[in-house]
Amino acid sequence: MTRAFAAVLIGICLHVSGLRAADYTILNEYPHDPEAYTQGLVVHAGRLYEGTGLYGHSEVREVDLSSGAVVRHRALPKSLFGEGVTVLDGHIYQLTWRAGAALSYRLEDFEPAKVFHYAGEGWGLTTDGTRLIMSDGSAWIRFIDPSSFTELDRVLVHDSTGPVDKLNELEYVAGLIYANVYQSGAIVEIEATSGRVQRRIDFEAVVEGERVRNRQAEVLNGIAYDERSNTFLVTGKRWSRLLEIRLD
Repeated sequence: MTRAFAAVLIGICLHVSGLRAADYTILNEYPHDPEAYTQGLVVHAGRLYEGTGLYGHSEVREVDLSSGAVVRHRALPKSLFGEGVTVLDGHIYQLTWRAGAALSYRLEDFEPAKVFHYAGEGWGLTTDGTRLIMSDGSAWIRFIDPSSFTELDRVLVHDSTGPVDKLNELEYVAGLIYANVYQSGAIVEIEATSGRVQRRIDFEAVVEGERVRNRQAEVLNGIAYDERSNTFLVTGKRWSRLLEIRLD
């Protein structure tokens, strides 16, 4: 079987809900804006929020899951490259890539609330309900005071072979941090207190399936947990779809 033919079969199979991989089951498939350079994804109170990147195109959005339509949005200044987003205490927080600035907006109307500053790059962002948790493209995850954006603690993410770097989009669930690994088809499950990687979840087949149907699709990036259904939503940069999955 040629690689091209195998990729087509993957694309066809992954279109069907109920497909089970080693670590997850695909339950549903939803449309996603193929122009969205997804940097952050979060579900809060049943609503889906997304942060997008690229200079001149970065936004924070509320998105209708069933249709993929943008319900409302707030554009960033053209000088800022948007990164990860999360929701905490009535505000949505958004990192920027190299500007060292984190933006907060009132969740109710996306009106700007405050600008914070931090050292280094901003990549992924999530929360444990008290602190913000951010990645910067390295193997370190930082725990941040949401009122001042000062660093409270940090942990080195590692597996049996050593540090795991290129940590990108993050999601926190019950003591675990799920992180996209940039330029790979993997999401790693991390113990938040120790930084130890418990497992690496392989989404390479999903990535290949998206690339078969969508030539402009880039890397896997975007993971959000919906506590109502105990499922995750995953997507990627310029992907045409968003998948609902249940981890096994």
